[in-house]
Amino acid sequence: MSKGKSGGMMETVRTIVYAMLIAGGVRTIAYEPFNIPSGSMIPSLLIGDYLFVSKYAYGYSRYSMPFGIGPGGGRIFEKVPERGDVIVFKKPTENKVDYIKRVVGLPGDRIQVKGGILHINGEAVDRKRIEDFIERDRDGNIFRAPQYVETLPNGKKHRIIEAMGDNGPADNTMEYKVPAGHYFMMGDNRDNSADSRFLSEVGYVPAENLVGRAEVLFFSSDGSAALWEVWRWPWAIRYARLFQGIE
Repeated sequence: MSKGKSGGMMETVRTIVYAMLIAGGVRTIAYEPFNIPSGSMIPSLLIGDYLFVSKYAYGYSRYSMPFGIGPGGGRIFEKVPERGDVIVFKKPTENKVDYIKRVVGLPGDRIQVKGGILHINGEAVDRKRIEDFIERDRDGNIFRAPQYVETLPNGKKHRIIEAMGDNGPADNTMEYKVPAGHYFMMGDNRDNSADSRFLSEVGYVPAENLVGRAEVLFFSSDGSAALWEVWRWPWAIRYARLFQGIE
């Protein structure tokens, strides 16, 4: 009986170790969970969203691997992002900080915002006004903002908001020339996003800094229930957002 119990215990330990190794491997090379702590990507992503990021989407660099164990410079198995992808990346001016934005400018592009309208290589991006974006926060306050569908040159569509109209702090910018090997990122909440428009804060994002592409929401909470308030969880979950793909 002693040997049988010992053998059963060892089998359980092995199973747990294998499961941990598999989970660690998946997290290292395939998918990694991230949560959204700020409103810079509203309306596409809300505070309290949890999502999976595919780390293999653009290949691997030291910033997409744990403990910086990837290649010392550049990427291996590199793939070029598509305009409109929502990407997690390391902030160029502070490489330990994760940011999530949408790529609107590819290497060599000329990017400018004029009167709230995004221009790519001298051409205005199509923007169509739709219903206002409306959200109620945990205190019951209602947030309302003008909402648009923006269509990028490759046909990708996504929603943006202009909380301050078309005269926000970065609705009229200089023309930016995206350097080789870099990308230009913008938040969908155009008047409340620290992104590539602010060169000293974020600026152009090197390809090496890309962590992965945001793929799917797996959980979302409106923040109205604390972690210990188990009885309130069912009313805090945004059920309509669960398992939604990210556009």
